[in-house]
Amino acid sequence: MTTKEQSKQKHELLAQKHEQEIKRFLDALWLEDGLSQQTLAAYRRDLQGLSQWLIIIKKKYDLALNQIEQDILYEYMSHRVQTGVKTRSIVRWLSTIRRFFRWLLREKMILSDPSALLESPKIGFALPQSMTEKDVEDLLNAPETNNLIGYRDRTMLELLYATGLRVSELVGMDLFSVSLNQGIVRVLGKGNKERLVPIGEEASNWVEKYLTIIRPDILNGKISDKLFVTKRGSGMTRQAFWYIIKKYARQSGISEKLSPHVLRHAFASHLLNHGADLRVVQLLLGHSDLSTTQIYTHIAKQRLQSLHAQHHPRG
Repeated sequence: MTTKEQSKQKHELLAQKHEQEIKRFLDALWLEDGLSQQTLAAYRRDLQGLSQWLIIIKKKYDLALNQIEQDILYEYMSHRVQTGVKTRSIVRWLSTIRRFFRWLLREKMILSDPSALLESPKIGFALPQSMTEKDVEDLLNAPETNNLIGYRDRTMLELLYATGLRVSELVGMDLFSVSLNQGIVRVLGKGNKERLVPIGEEASNWVEKYLTIIRPDILNGKISDKLFVTKRGSGMTRQAFWYIIKKYARQSGISEKLSPHVLRHAFASHLLNHGADLRVVQLLLGHSDLSTTQIYTHIAKQRLQSLHAQHHPRG
């Protein structure tokens, strides 16, 4: 066997060993925290990136992931910065690494945590992209509601803006998620955490007609337990709804890049702008930590400054 063939064999064996370690870690996350497949896939990508760098670039064919020390982690961080990876991505990767090594320590697969003293790079304060109330109105009015698909799309937009749901939560809803009598939707969010979110009268009216008239006509005899459906009888997908929003943004003349998540930001910003409490917004958005919601406090500050200027004699 040539030296090149030996290197390739070592490469493949170590890659398999790394993959086994990663799989055990992800299985533990799924069992303990019930993380979504999207979140687990992000963890996998972060760890596989480190694995591939070790094997392909550093050519360390004998270093299992549980043998990595702090200097290797710093070197990999430096490599990522040099290849143009953004600071926010580095911070997210660090979160994955810390959780991975805490798990290894708990499982007694390492004696000390090499990630414990890693310093996170500083990231700037980025405000979420939002929309004006007029832009939201223009977007909601864009679908032609005299046809089945247009009415379905308008209902989805109305419900998204009324509740601030994540797009995955919206398209994942089934028929039992909505209670029009109580005026709420039951949402299964990140980590399989359930929350109840009020719909509001306007969105309730759209959902009621959609459920009783529009949805049965779209299905045309097909059976589905999903709330929002296509003519094929399948549930709406995240990707399909993304294209729907882009289409109506163009129709309504909104020039900024628009995604379903921007409506979620608009929901939070407009609530605060009209006097809602930050903790209420936290509950409605399904944020487990108030610090996540505090990114919207710039809206509250703008409102306070406006009120001060309007009502204070020295404003």
